[in-house]
Amino acid sequence: MEVLSSRILLKPRNRRITTEFYRDVLGLAVYREFPVGTVFFLGQGFLEIVGEGEQGAGPDVALWLQVRDLADTLAELTVRGVPIVREARREPWGLDEAWIADPDGTRIVLVQIPEDHPLRADTR
Repeated sequence: MEVLSSRILLKPRNRRITTEFYRDVLGLAVYREFPVGTVFFLGQGFLEIVGEGEQGAGPDVALWLQVRDLADTLAELTVRGVPIVREARREPWGLDEAWIADPDGTRIVLVQIPEDHPLRADTR
């Protein structure tokens, strides 16, 4: 299978509120808008808020967003009124993570990769 592009699709209970959260509160850049949805840039991927669903978030799905500076990101989001679901901490696998949630409760894992973590090693 050759993958040329990819997106995460979210069907929120209220598309307008969720779109405003990702666009205005988190400040994600819009890639494309169409009558029933909005697609946002997510680093090397995309997040599409499309249509409206009935069930909302589930515990088995999370968005993983790597940020440059976790402390600065959390401070900025706090000023914007975003509740921190779980404060930042170093995980056993060596990444610094904190959790927030979108209006439907979809968990958003904010991740900073420490300078000394193997993911930062240049393998060339």
